[in-house]
Amino acid sequence: RGNMSQAVATNDYLGQPLSTARVCAVIPARGGSKGVPRKNLRPIGGESIVARAVRTLQAVDSIDAVIVSTDDDEIAGVARAAGADVIDRPLDLAGDRATSESALLHALGHLAEQDQLPAVTVFVQATSPFIDPDDIARGVALVAAGECDVAFSVTRCDAHLWRDGIDGPEGVNHDASVRMRRQDRAPEYVETGAFYVLNTRGFLDAGHRFFGHLQFIEVDQAHAIEIDTEADLRLAEALWDQPGELEASPIPARAVVTDFDGVHTDDRATVNENGIESVTVNRSDGMGIAQLRKAGIPILILSTETNVVVRMRADKLGVDVVTGSTDKLTALRIWAAEQGLSLADIAYLGNDINDLGCLGAVGWPIAVADAQPAARDAADIVLRRRGGDGAVRELADRVLAAHATPRDNGRQNHG
Repeated sequence: RGNMSQAVATNDYLGQPLSTARVCAVIPARGGSKGVPRKNLRPIGGESIVARAVRTLQAVDSIDAVIVSTDDDEIAGVARAAGADVIDRPLDLAGDRATSESALLHALGHLAEQDQLPAVTVFVQATSPFIDPDDIARGVALVAAGECDVAFSVTRCDAHLWRDGIDGPEGVNHDASVRMRRQDRAPEYVETGAFYVLNTRGFLDAGHRFFGHLQFIEVDQAHAIEIDTEADLRLAEALWDQPGELEASPIPARAVVTDFDGVHTDDRATVNENGIESVTVNRSDGMGIAQLRKAGIPILILSTETNVVVRMRADKLGVDVVTGSTDKLTALRIWAAEQGLSLADIAYLGNDINDLGCLGAVGWPIAVADAQPAARDAADIVLRRRGGDGAVRELADRVLAAHATPRDNGRQNHG
């Protein structure tokens, strides 16, 4: 039975009843990696690869539970902070030669022991950082409805493949003597490795991911990037930094707190002819704040600045403000208590070292794209937009996106 012998005695659970309405996602994420050291913890847009995978799966309404299988304590901590459950993977199933199937079978064995064996299992590779939740949802719907046993991600491939033959190079998927146009060739697809939606019973019986009736889930090529090398990581970061290229994950915070200079502004001030200091703000940021207010989400501008412009801007936006604060974390705690909020419920957007205390205490520490290195390192998420250039609007859109979905992503405080 394929790789069954590499896992726990999962075949012992073949006769157990399934939780027929349950869909469970499993992310194998081991600590070792030769091509990209500590790969699952490497950030893209300030967010670790494994945390991105967890949040992608949380955005799929049909998935009931997200589990990370790992042998690594740090990965386990990051996964739990992102809202996943964690299964400790034995070291003999976490080496370079261990298969993904063995980790998946081990996780399902663990679930079976708790009478939580799912009807449908979603197997996701964290190293594909740009998976679209809608694509996974399509796969779940097909398998859950019995239209196929396995639905897996592919992307269109028009490459002419070659191999070394007895007499030299020979075509694999084409006749080298007839050069057909792309549009005249039968479509071909490459497996992306991003996700596989499996009928659990069939998988346990077969012991491998391809069994029964298979069906493609064709995905956008931008969503098919897989991180195997440092060059892949750089490419993914570059693609992520292009606004509009990839959809950002929702941020289910219940309140938003921001610094002012370097967040609402580009950190530059001017003095007019009357000697009054002023700043330039981005109109879209104001629109984002207005939408947060309309949604009933509490907002605070928390600044060390004594510039009257800060308070004037807050008044115009209709939000709470604290200026001239020498202890921003204490001020944040007081405001949160007044709002009846836990710090774990708050998204804090900062850009400099005076934001570090707040970034370390909240549930959603976030930095603008041009933040100081220390602030970027302290943030779980780094936005695409710079301070004064739409960063506040970007954060507002991501918070509102989470509130538009009834799903509770279960974010935990880790500060």
